[in-house]
Amino acid sequence: MPNRAEILKQQFQNSVALPFEQVLSEGVIQKVLEEQSLSYRNSLYTPVVVLWAWVSQVLDADKSLSHAVSRVLTWLAVAGETLPSADTGGYSKARKRLPFRLLEALLERSAMTLTGQVQPEQRWCGRRVKAYDGTSVLMSDTAANQKAYPQHSNQKTGCGFPLAKLMVWFCGTTGAVLHVAIAPFHTSEWQLARKLYAQLQSEDVVVADSAYGTYSDLALVLANGADAVFRKHHARKCDFRRGQKLGIGDHMVQWQRPEQCPQSMSLADFEALPTSMAVREVHLLIQQPGFRPSEIILVTTLGDPKRYRKAKLAELYQLRWLATEVNFRHLKTTLQMEMIAAKTPEMVQKDIWTHLLAYNLC
Repeated sequence: MPNRAEILKQQFQNSVALPFEQVLSEGVIQKVLEEQSLSYRNSLYTPVVVLWAWVSQVLDADKSLSHAVSRVLTWLAVAGETLPSADTGGYSKARKRLPFRLLEALLERSAMTLTGQVQPEQRWCGRRVKAYDGTSVLMSDTAANQKAYPQHSNQKTGCGFPLAKLMVWFCGTTGAVLHVAIAPFHTSEWQLARKLYAQLQSEDVVVADSAYGTYSDLALVLANGADAVFRKHHARKCDFRRGQKLGIGDHMVQWQRPEQCPQSMSLADFEALPTSMAVREVHLLIQQPGFRPSEIILVTTLGDPKRYRKAKLAELYQLRWLATEVNFRHLKTTLQMEMIAAKTPEMVQKDIWTHLLAYNLC
């Protein structure tokens, strides 16, 4: 049995894993296994074999368990080994045994490797950009999935699929998935995003759409030592005749903390915010070939108009579209993550993280 497991490991290393050696080498995987103190049975489907078999499933047009097992049997047959049963039960159980924390750690390692390859001159104004947005994922309609991730409230019972909400943070330079939060669909996007603010560092600049162009989110990002560039929330009024003028359609103003606590925040967190803060508001005309020009207003904590010029801010916001909308398309359409076939919440999370890992490797 150990011989067959070693044969499969070598086959995966020489095929599926080979193009990704620089991002996720066998040594890195083994190191994570040791760090996680993960022990496993002396079986055909070791964690390394299961990991690469699962990644190959995600990347394959045929994502069935039977196709993944058939690949394993073919490699063993070529090596002249005694073939195990073609039943998918062994592989399915091995996937269930694979710890979720291993997938989390490997996703983090892959992101660190990719962002570590970024040269200083490739950064936006010398800063690391994190672009984020929310999306949703459907899954198999089972009682367990419905309990953990109920279907949309406007659908009748039995007429919809379980639905999860994901908040995904991408690297603005490499497009790699950096951080992820998952919750039932009725959870507010603000709540998910704010869970991830603790991951921010002083060199980070976060960029997002108008849903986050609020006092609370700007203040929370600033409190975590980073800077933010958001599109202005539709409820916030802007008057460029006020404040400190920095240029045409560019000024600094004082924002006051709202009187009412948002529903997406606890009262304690809201009252911990400063009562006022300086915010830069910038009017931009975004032009893209083949599209009509669009006028937007950005709100940001980046107050230096010489280092962070209007043209650079426009460039950054266009980068946000590439880093979120386009990358979500790759995840949900190209890798077919829009519908997860797993039948339990635990396997749903594992399958999502394996899709994200496969995306980073690609």
